[in-house]
Amino acid sequence: MKIDILTLFPDMFKGVFGESMVKIAREKGLVEVGFHNIRDWTHDRHRSADDKPYGGGPGMVMKVEPVDRALSELKEKARGSSDPEVILLTPQGDPFTQKRAQGLSTCEHLIFVCGHYEGFDERIRSLVDMEISIGDYILTCGEIPAMAVCDAIIRLIPGVLGSEECLQEESFQDGFLEYPQYTRPAEYKNMYVPEVLLCGDPKKINDWRKTQALERTQARRPDLVDNK
Repeated sequence: MKIDILTLFPDMFKGVFGESMVKIAREKGLVEVGFHNIRDWTHDRHRSADDKPYGGGPGMVMKVEPVDRALSELKEKARGSSDPEVILLTPQGDPFTQKRAQGLSTCEHLIFVCGHYEGFDERIRSLVDMEISIGDYILTCGEIPAMAVCDAIIRLIPGVLGSEECLQEESFQDGFLEYPQYTRPAEYKNMYVPEVLLCGDPKKINDWRKTQALERTQARRPDLVDNK
């Protein structure tokens, strides 16, 4: 998979994309990530990527021209391969879910556009294929949502995780939250691992995990159960 990220702050991604499973995925050649400064597609001496909003109001608005130029150049470079899917990170977008992550993990090429400032020129929406939100709250920039979305997608690429079984039993994978997990020691400060997990009977353990997953989902996220 190839991922291109259009951002005003490419250095923000260095730590996140240089550690843990994302780093391993890049080293294995399973994903190629490019960080592109939107200012590189501006033409004025101040490299201005924003301007005051028409009609007045607070803050600055990201300009459409440099984003359009950047996307055109990246798409031109990708010509001959599969068309990239262009994604805008915005609180007005569709909620990001595990199902959406699974779908995007099968794409060959993704381009993320990170918003900033007070917002972005409305015409930028016409340049993208989808808009994604990671929650009903406001962040200072789209870089943090881009990191979260990329992490969720990259870990689903075959070969990134050591065991594919890890993916099959995670929260949201089958529509429920994950069951409780325990490890050694079996007792800690009068807190005990459930006896069923120590019995060695795979069927009993599996039945217990399914029951726990359902009960936990009903208690913490009843909306997931209601949607089934």
